[in-house]
Amino acid sequence: MSPTQVVVIVLVVLVIAAGITLAVTAARRRQLRQRFGPEYDRVVAERASRSEAEKELRERERRHAELTLTPLDPESRARYATAWEEVQLRFVDTPAEAVGDADALVSRLVAERGYPTGDFDQQAAHLSVEHARTLTRYREAHEIHLRNERGEASTEELRQAVVHYRALVADLLGGEPVAAQPPAPRRAEETETPHDVTSR
Repeated sequence: MSPTQVVVIVLVVLVIAAGITLAVTAARRRQLRQRFGPEYDRVVAERASRSEAEKELRERERRHAELTLTPLDPESRARYATAWEEVQLRFVDTPAEAVGDADALVSRLVAERGYPTGDFDQQAAHLSVEHARTLTRYREAHEIHLRNERGEASTEELRQAVVHYRALVADLLGGEPVAAQPPAPRRAEETETPHDVTSR
């Protein structure tokens, strides 16, 4: 075999290897995008490089696989659906308290399913593996909840938080908790403001 033929064969092998590597990388990227949805873009935007972001997402998958997740039995599902309906009804008169109750209910539900609940960011990372489609809404709801605790959230923001929490509750329960949307709070002249409610 001539030196030229050897060089050509080596080059062909390198091109094939590069093509396979690119194809595998593209397939993994596509799989991560499909699994994590908007969370994929959020993590890519936060990290120094796409490969670093994808490494973190794969690490989340690994940690998630180590969890012992428990499906809810029908009785537990019904209990959470009833609790959620009470949160929505409470929102009419006390929106600020209802948002705090919604956050607490989600924490209990997440814990009962088997997810860690100590640190919000870790909790969100674990949830992102199977509940990425509703995770952005959960992050927004939790941020409004924190502003609400500081007395900084408007009534419309509180309503939006309840809508967002509802999306995650439905996702975790595997279906809508109740048929109706959260009712609108009473007008300011009919009820207390969120600041009055939290100061009671």
